[in-house]
Amino acid sequence: MFNRRHFLAGSSAVAMTAAMPAWAQGPASPGAGAALTALLETFFQEDLRRRPEAATNLGLDTGDLAVLRGRLGDRSAAGQAAEREAAASQMRRLAGIDRRSLSGIDAVNYDCVAYVLSNRLETYKRFDFGRPGERSPYAISQLTGCYQSTPTFLDTKHPINTQDDAEAYLSRLEAFATALDQDTDRLDHDRDAGVIAPDFLLDTTLAQLRALRVDADKSDLVSSVARRAKAKGIEGDWAARAAGIYTATVLPALDRQVAAVETARRRATHDAGVWHVKDGDAWYADGLRANTTTNLSPKEVHQIGLDQGREISARLDAVLKAQGLTKGTVGQRIKALYQDPASFYPKTEEGKAQLIADLGTRLADVVGHLPRYFSTLPKAKAEVKPVPSQIDAGAPLAYYQSPSLDGRRPATIYFNLHDTGEWPKWALPSTLYHEGIPGHHLQVALAQETPGIPRYRSNMFFSGYGEGWALYAEQLADEMGLYDKEPMGRIGYLKFLLFRAGRCVIDTGMHHERWTREQAVKYMVDLIGDTESAMTRETDRYCAWPGQACSYKIGHTMWVRLRDQARKELGPKFDIREFHHAGLASGSMPLDVLSLVIRDYITARKAV
Repeated sequence: MFNRRHFLAGSSAVAMTAAMPAWAQGPASPGAGAALTALLETFFQEDLRRRPEAATNLGLDTGDLAVLRGRLGDRSAAGQAAEREAAASQMRRLAGIDRRSLSGIDAVNYDCVAYVLSNRLETYKRFDFGRPGERSPYAISQLTGCYQSTPTFLDTKHPINTQDDAEAYLSRLEAFATALDQDTDRLDHDRDAGVIAPDFLLDTTLAQLRALRVDADKSDLVSSVARRAKAKGIEGDWAARAAGIYTATVLPALDRQVAAVETARRRATHDAGVWHVKDGDAWYADGLRANTTTNLSPKEVHQIGLDQGREISARLDAVLKAQGLTKGTVGQRIKALYQDPASFYPKTEEGKAQLIADLGTRLADVVGHLPRYFSTLPKAKAEVKPVPSQIDAGAPLAYYQSPSLDGRRPATIYFNLHDTGEWPKWALPSTLYHEGIPGHHLQVALAQETPGIPRYRSNMFFSGYGEGWALYAEQLADEMGLYDKEPMGRIGYLKFLLFRAGRCVIDTGMHHERWTREQAVKYMVDLIGDTESAMTRETDRYCAWPGQACSYKIGHTMWVRLRDQARKELGPKFDIREFHHAGLASGSMPLDVLSLVIRDYITARKAV
């Protein structure tokens, strides 16, 4: 893996070797490559059977897997043990294939899977708390726990096209009560071990739980199945049946979870960093490594954030001055932009609807610019939606959800419209490019559609690679000229680039340097001028997902360095479309594997 010296030098010093460039490969090669592809498909099928929600999200809960449509994943201690045992079994079987006999995309497939499984096993071995698979030390928080994810999943991802689908919904509604209790058991286990989320996270968690815990006639969990079954002409008293399940099983489980969170809240401290729980320093080092896929230490990431923050602030200062904004710090001048009412959509349902509609128009427009920069484009479509109101108080400002593999459901780009005052119009474009095109959607959908990438791998997500690409996509949008006619949009792009540098500072600040939540919020407000409410919610996100916030700028820096390296070494042979194909055609991967892939691409292109 990269250490700071390699990272800053842009070195491609890695321990892996590949005889042929992955970017030039087609489908898997015969022999060991074919054996690997078959094995990874077996892994994929095994994982789907343990994770029914994933099967539904991907549109694969049909045929032999149709039984999964009425189930939810096992979140109990036994379920977590099954995940650990599955990882160990898969690692043993993977080791049975000779890595030295692989080349090209087969070698990349092997290295990525080995990386994931070995890290998963190490995490299970070292930590007996939280949700290792979700990269959070807290089983229940404002961002973790099935209370936070399952209602939206049932309403937006579980399909209802037939009577069997509606019956499966009711089965999952009953299973939701079980899953809630499993999360509650995990919370109690961790609390007794001294692992308790900060008080402010639990306050938001309780607010969200209480908003979810309403009478049956007001619950979206009940109305969703009734509404959608009626729309499809599916006969049956679905509302009454759902209400019976909800009242008899879900409400008591929610009450038990609220009581457990209240108990944890009484013992919670105000310490923001994960250092305050047992093995917290080790958890953070592990989380930072897993999210960035580098060996950079917290101190090194902290310094990179400070250094790049100064450089980006200088660039932003120049752009602001060009717009006549000269007084005050960069953060103060950006904050002043928030005072212009013309920069915002109305804080009404109509205003929110117009914001989403305008983003949809912009998303369609950017597609026309892509052929100059990409040789291959995804077939899957993407649409823009608001974050569901039940969870927007604790949800990120924006995020992406991939399309189903069967093509029935497009990708979704979610914008948090809890307060439209957090979204000036000049801040929206860069976020759309990050979450959608040419960011997450282009990268994820291409990985799903590219031949030679087994499904087990095409649905992996390495944060350093994926978030780094999405931030690089924001920069690419500027290079594509998308801000030439709207200079305020360029201010938004640079502001968000600065935001990601600041994330490196406050994430390491809270979890390693022992900053307070208030210190972190103030740092970000001063740095980029955002509202205190937005930066508080973002800061809380980093408290629940230690290390994840650092992956953006670290990954972006690597993508830019590798492109600079390719342009320098290839000279007139450099083609931006080929570079992008080389980096994207093998799917998501650790940053050191990406470096190897680009090294192979450069070598092969030189030889042409």
